Amino acid sequence: MSLIAGSYEKYIWGFKLKPLETPYLALTPLFSYPSHQSPITTVAACGHVAASGGADDTIHLYDLPSASYLGSLHDHSSSLTSLSFFSPPNLSFPRNLISAASDGSVSIFDADPFVLLKSIRPHRKAINDLSVHPSGKLALTVARDECLAMLNLVRGRRSFCCRLGREASLVKFDLGGDRFFMVVEEKVGVHEAEDARLLCELENPKQKRVLCAAPAENGVLYTGGEDRNITAWDTRSGKVAYCIEDAHSARLKGIVVLTRNDGTASGDDPFLVASASSDGVIRVWDVRMAIKEKPNPLAEANTKSRLTCLAGSPLKSKQPRSGSSSIQKEQDEEM
Repeated sequence: MSLIAGSYEKYIWGFKLKPLETPYLALTPLFSYPSHQSPITTVAACGHVAASGGADDTIHLYDLPSASYLGSLHDHSSSLTSLSFFSPPNLSFPRNLISAASDGSVSIFDADPFVLLKSIRPHRKAINDLSVHPSGKLALTVARDECLAMLNLVRGRRSFCCRLGREASLVKFDLGGDRFFMVVEEKVGVHEAEDARLLCELENPKQKRVLCAAPAENGVLYTGGEDRNITAWDTRSGKVAYCIEDAHSARLKGIVVLTRNDGTASGDDPFLVASASSDGVIRVWDVRMAIKEKPNPLAEANTKSRLTCLAGSPLKSKQPRSGSSSIQKEQDEEM
């Protein structure tokens, strides 16, 4: 398993999670260097590939097993705000990379090789977050224009847009794609994916802003932010399942749910969640222990930098790639 983090100081950080004496783990450095000319604003990882986007309008690509630099993409003309890979469940490498920027644009890339397929502009102002449906056929975006947009990634166009009345900072599909979560300040709305109907609202008990969120199995959503806690929500009941209080000494900037290589969490394996805070600390937790008492982190690394984002991926063996992008195939069929 691997983690990648970006920082305000333009540095990219890569770590590999290795077992130590049970139950502890070690975050072994893979790489660390100033990869961007401006602060890094977003990172994503899938299989053995990782990507970072920055305020320098550039996307950089990395190979995690070899800790090597793959190249860069210069198709945006404004700061990157969100990155997301799409990979079919039966593949260990990404098929597409979708990026969002501060000029309201979204770009769809083929990941074999990394070439631009389509660019669209679903918003008039900067996009805050982007989430790709598990099918890879559509995505949701929220932006500073106080709108929620649905994108048809196959046709490469906006298919739906509604005004929220308030600016949403985060949007996330659940693992099944049947629901999505939308964050506005300290509140998280749970919505039906089919019609965007609000099912329930999760409100931070301390009235603190939510800055990061990550969905998990069984309807669990992990959130973190200015309260410095990692909160696990049961989105079906709308209640807090458990909470790791004071998980960090500064506000959380990223949460990642780590799973096994097959994408599942086994009852025999620790259910791992990684978190990063703005003071540069990355920690890995076995969240099952949080149900009984406040757990100690299984692993910790201090980058001594102002972290802005965090992503993670199981490190899988490389498999031969065949065929073109799944999105590209459907685009070709419709032409």
